[in-house]
Amino acid sequence: ILRASAVGPVRILFPLVTNVRELRHAKMLLNDVREDLEEEGIAFDRDIKVGIMVEVPSAAILPRQFARECDFFSIGTNDLVQYTLAVDRLNERVANIFTPAHPAIIHLIHNVIQAAKAEGVEVGVCGEMGGDPIFTLLLIGMGIDQISTAATSIPEVKKMTRSTSVRQARRVAKKVLTLDNDRGITAYLNGVTRKIIPEAFAGEQ
Repeated sequence: ILRASAVGPVRILFPLVTNVRELRHAKMLLNDVREDLEEEGIAFDRDIKVGIMVEVPSAAILPRQFARECDFFSIGTNDLVQYTLAVDRLNERVANIFTPAHPAIIHLIHNVIQAAKAEGVEVGVCGEMGGDPIFTLLLIGMGIDQISTAATSIPEVKKMTRSTSVRQARRVAKKVLTLDNDRGITAYLNGVTRKIIPEAFAGEQ
């Protein structure tokens, strides 16, 4: 990765980090490689950005500690939902309770974003939540900087982004943060989204 950074923009993202000690150890190994490349006279980007995936509850609960140790966050919503709600999304018997609309998930994400902003750390989101247009305004309203999603989801997410304002998105986020159950949150976000891109619901009765 460091060798590639000499010929184009590259960032390093560490996955499944559960405590600050792990992150520091990973950064130590990275520095060892930097030193090796310097000794060999091999070019690399000395200012390469380092971040973590926030995808386990321990990282989401203590985001400020991690924010002081890295340059950016990427919130991995699939694993964060799975580990926080103790539900395997691939298990048909419990998949129905796998939802990023759970208030605990919303508040965890909000807290991560707030901590990142306080420390000047860029924060993005990836996973199914990022590709679902009903969550676009909520994520923008909570202060997300980037949304990573599958190519097939880009048109609807892009339309949601372009069809609103940050002020409206913040109102949506403020409302959602007062709701206490996933069905209420989903119903509210569906209603907001339907007004902006009704075609997304064309196949529903």
